[in-house]
Amino acid sequence: MNNTYCVIMAGGIGSRFWPLSKTSRPKQFIDILGNGETLIQQTYRRLLKICPSENFLVVTNQIYKDLVLEQLPDLDAEQVLCEPLRRNTAPCVAYASHKIESKNKNANIIVAPSDHLISKEDEFINELQKGISFVEKNDALLTLGIKPCRPETGYGYIQINGNVSFDGATNLHKVKTFTEKPDAKMAQVFMDSGEFYWNSGIFLWSLKSIVKAFEEHLGEVNDLFAKGSKYYYTEGEDAFLNKTYSECPNISIDYGVMEKASNVYVLCADFGWSDLGTWGSLWDNSDKDKNQNAMSGNNIKVYDTENSIVNVGSDKLVVVQGLDGYIVAESDNTLMICKKEDEQQIRQFVNDIRISKGEEYV
Repeated sequence: MNNTYCVIMAGGIGSRFWPLSKTSRPKQFIDILGNGETLIQQTYRRLLKICPSENFLVVTNQIYKDLVLEQLPDLDAEQVLCEPLRRNTAPCVAYASHKIESKNKNANIIVAPSDHLISKEDEFINELQKGISFVEKNDALLTLGIKPCRPETGYGYIQINGNVSFDGATNLHKVKTFTEKPDAKMAQVFMDSGEFYWNSGIFLWSLKSIVKAFEEHLGEVNDLFAKGSKYYYTEGEDAFLNKTYSECPNISIDYGVMEKASNVYVLCADFGWSDLGTWGSLWDNSDKDKNQNAMSGNNIKVYDTENSIVNVGSDKLVVVQGLDGYIVAESDNTLMICKKEDEQQIRQFVNDIRISKGEEYV
C-alpha cells in the first residue's frame, strides 16, 4: 500500500484577486497565468509525481464540489471533502486527517494550498521526497521554508534554530519561532539576519504525529472530528459535518498547532515559490513587455504605459494610455482600475460593493 497522501486545500475565495476571482469561481479554478492550466490543476499535476491519484483529498467549500470534479476528473466524488462553513485551515486539516485515518493509519500526509506557483518542479518534488522520509521516521511536524529575496510584509516568517542531521540533508532545521506578517522595518531585519524564512504553508507529517498534535494543542477540534469515524465514507457524513462545523472554532493550523508544538521543523529550499496572493505577485511572476507591463488578453493596446498589469477578457478590445504602476482588471460585468501600490485596498472595495450592490458583483 502506498502510504503517501496529499491534501489540497481549495476553499478560499481569493478576494485580493477581485474582480477576476469571485465567490462563484475563485482564483484556484482560474487559468490565472494564461498557460492552459488552472492553479488547482497545476497543484494536482505536480503532486501526482509523488502521490497516486487515489490518495488525494481536496478540501473545499461545498459550493465548489462540481468545479473540483470538473477540473480534476481523475478524482472520485468521495475524494472531494466539502466543508459546509468556512472555518480556516485547522478544521480543514483535522477533517482530512481523520478521514484518512479511517482508511490508512500508517499514512504520511502532504498538505498544500491549491493556488501557489512552483516554477522549479523537480527541486520541489526532491524536497517533498526528503520531507516524507523525515516525517515517516520521526514524530515531527514539518513545513517548507523559502529563503526571502525581499523584505515581504505579506508572508509569515519562520526563525530557524540550528541544523538537524538527517540522511545527509543540510537544509533541515528546528523551528525557533513563527512570526505573522511583519511591518516593513521588521521584515528587513528578518531578511538581513539570515535566520528567517518565508512560511510557504506547505506541510508534511505522519498521520500519527498530526493527530497527536491536535490532541495536545487543539483537543476540542480533534474530538469533534474523531467522532466522525463511523460516518466517514457513509451517507451520514454530510449530516455529521453540518453539525460539526457549526460547533467548530475558526482557527488556522499555524496558530492552533504549529506555533504551539515543540516538534516543528523546517526544510529550507528554493523551488521558485510564490503564493500568488495578490495582483502584485502575479505581475512579479508574469512575462512582461519592454515597458514592464504584464498583459493578459488578445486585444490590448497600450501607449505611454509602464509597470502595469492589464488583465481582460480575450474578446475585449482595451486601449490604455498614460498609466504607470496600475492594475487594470476586467471580468464579466466588472472593471477595476487601481494603483498597484494600493492593492491592499481591494478587499475593502469588495466589502463596500457587497454592502452597496449585493453579491452579484463579488
